[in-house]
Amino acid sequence: MPVSRREFLKRGAAAGLAAAAPLPGAIAAPAVRRSAAAQPVVVSSMNGNWYKNGGPVTCVEKAYAQMTAGGDVLDALIAGVNLLELDPEEDSVGYGGLPNADGVVQLDSCCMHGPRRRAGGVAALEGVRTPSKVARAVMDQTDHHLLVGPGAQAFARGLGFAIEPDLNTAHSRQAWLEWKRRSDPKHYLDPDRRAAADRRVLDSLFEDRLLNSRVVHGTINCNGINAMAEICGVTTTSGLAWKIPGRVGDSPILGAGLYVDGAVGAAGSTGRGEANLYNLSSYLIVENLRRGMHPKDAGLDALRRVRANTVERRLRRSNGEPAFSLTFYILNARGEHAGVSMYAEDDDYRGWAGNTDRGYMKYAVCDRNGPRTVQCEALLPGVLRTES
Repeated sequence: MPVSRREFLKRGAAAGLAAAAPLPGAIAAPAVRRSAAAQPVVVSSMNGNWYKNGGPVTCVEKAYAQMTAGGDVLDALIAGVNLLELDPEEDSVGYGGLPNADGVVQLDSCCMHGPRRRAGGVAALEGVRTPSKVARAVMDQTDHHLLVGPGAQAFARGLGFAIEPDLNTAHSRQAWLEWKRRSDPKHYLDPDRRAAADRRVLDSLFEDRLLNSRVVHGTINCNGINAMAEICGVTTTSGLAWKIPGRVGDSPILGAGLYVDGAVGAAGSTGRGEANLYNLSSYLIVENLRRGMHPKDAGLDALRRVRANTVERRLRRSNGEPAFSLTFYILNARGEHAGVSMYAEDDDYRGWAGNTDRGYMKYAVCDRNGPRTVQCEALLPGVLRTES
């Protein structure tokens, strides 16, 4: 039967569509949002706009200035967090970070370079004030992603990093000595009893002005994007105060304390590391960005996952909600950003630098409008007050 030219073209188009359709059971490649240009911005945890280590600028200011002057994004971010690592008044990061149960400061850090698809990290590192620089060296000079403990220290020593016998300051050592005096020296008691005892000690240290806050999960995460849409991130911490020696939290673990996809975005965290580790939340957030979610929605979705997976009684308040703080700092490839937290306020953050009256959960930003501290979007309303 003769076929008209119009019918022939229609049949050809239909055949082409059929050929292009995915095979049954085939896995489609994830969609990637790409951008040739972006509004430069640096975002971080709120301590990134507080501490200056005696200088004129904060972490986010320094990182933004260096990045927009043409510097490598990751170099700029690390230069920013170095201010906190070196500041003896910042007791959750680097030099003077609150030590473990044996009085030893052990540091964790990781970094990711979006354009280069490279990453590096260190954990339980002793004796080096700037673990973020060692993490960068692991990325640049090894085929590995993570070095830990004595091996990480030996690696740093071999590259010429100064190894100090003790990273405690007078402040961090005094806080540790008081913790030892006021707490049971046994560290493997029933978790409920241990948590209650530690809480009483923490309250007394705060009330006696030996601590700036009751925050024991302090960290800094800092992520940035330049005008060419190059994205990098870094996280660094002294870890959980008075932790069991050798404990490693989420900060140096790729996909937990930090995750970067150079074509999509970056996410990092502060707060209860174990909750984040169980859910690999930073990876989840970046995958949400890949699917087109706004940074705020991507982060809140991860917090819902954490909330749903928090089933142990000791980790829940009397109303069943999580009894801990967890915050994420997120930006996408267009320079859009957000900070999201489990609660809008946390009593433990009262008295910590800029939170002199109420423990609002915030995050730091620096862009063409300058540095500022912005309220986080909260999953749960109200104030987190730890119940004893």
